[in-house]
Amino acid sequence: MNANRARVLLQSGYVLHRRAYRDSSLLVELFTPQFGRVGVIARGARQPKSRLHGVLQPFRPLLLSWSGSGELPGLTGGEPDGAVPWLTGQALMGGFYVNELLMRLLHRFDPHPDLYAIYHRTVHILGEIGQMSENAAASSLKLERNLRLFEKHLLEEIGYGLVLEHDADEGRPIEAQQMYVYHPMQGPVRLGDGAEMMPNRLTIHGRSLLDLAHGSLEDGESLREVKRLTRAALAAQLGERPLASRRLFRIEKQGSGQKKDRGAEIEQEVDLINPRSSIPDPGL
Repeated sequence: MNANRARVLLQSGYVLHRRAYRDSSLLVELFTPQFGRVGVIARGARQPKSRLHGVLQPFRPLLLSWSGSGELPGLTGGEPDGAVPWLTGQALMGGFYVNELLMRLLHRFDPHPDLYAIYHRTVHILGEIGQMSENAAASSLKLERNLRLFEKHLLEEIGYGLVLEHDADEGRPIEAQQMYVYHPMQGPVRLGDGAEMMPNRLTIHGRSLLDLAHGSLEDGESLREVKRLTRAALAAQLGERPLASRRLFRIEKQGSGQKKDRGAEIEQEVDLINPRSSIPDPGL
């Protein structure tokens, strides 16, 4: 099906980003399993009497309908589809970070059904983390672990998956106690096999590589090393423009924000428009 010339009914999806358009409408970026990232115009959605008013919120599973031709079809329907995760604090910042990655790294109308399923699961895990305020250390560990796993899957989906279970020189299995130098365009090389420890090189234990490969990031050292690895791999794809959500994450972590939930305000502050596919003025 040609997604940008179609009438689509009751497609599962999430709002990645939205911004005001003209007097009463919204420009909305959606993520769906069948059509990938889709940009739509929600006409009149900001009017109090609109049936879409208050529905198009990030992290809320939705059933969405749209129709029309061109880059921005018109949204014709939207309704809740199941339980709504409640994201707060650092979990909310993590949600905006995940959304920004999808906005920056996915092309429009390029479906990734497996990645959608992982995103759906990640959002619900972030909702669980938001309710763990009584155990800050456990919630922080769970947040970091699930963000790293999402980054790993995202890199795989866009064709830049990490080499985690064998070295880049001879294809030898990764050894847990061995140190490696990770070359972003090549993979891990055993320290000593022509790879020397240097300040600007990304060194990582074999155990951390295997933990990421098996999705079992349980200790602080592995999480710290894997974070450096996935950040370097993502930076090669994101380019020089910094991620706005990382700045907000630091603000939240420092505790400099207000105590009340600032989710709606923060979402308006973050510009998540994908530089690869900017939203044109529909001229409507």
